[in-house]
Amino acid sequence: MPDFLGLMKQANELKAKMEAMQAELDALEIEGSSGGGLVTLKISGKGEVRAVRIDDSLLKPDQKEIVEDLIVAAHADARRRLETALQERMQALTGGLPLPPGLKLF
Repeated sequence: MPDFLGLMKQANELKAKMEAMQAELDALEIEGSSGGGLVTLKISGKGEVRAVRIDDSLLKPDQKEIVEDLIVAAHADARRRLETALQERMQALTGGLPLPPGLKLF
């Protein structure tokens, strides 16, 4: 039989670490880019867009659709990078705790 008190202690420690991680996510910024750096986008650790930078060469009326596509691509790049960063942090956070497969804590 597993050590129930030990598991409860680990769960409480995990809860405290998760709260600290949530605060860290508020401050985290991830940058994504597309079009060879013509469009860059910064998102928070929670996926909120914080900034968009568009190279002046794209600001022509006939480039509107391209710019729109590049913004979407930059956001997708930033989200992928964010997911990687979150997975690394979660792995470090829960490294010793036996969690069921597929359990998402955030």
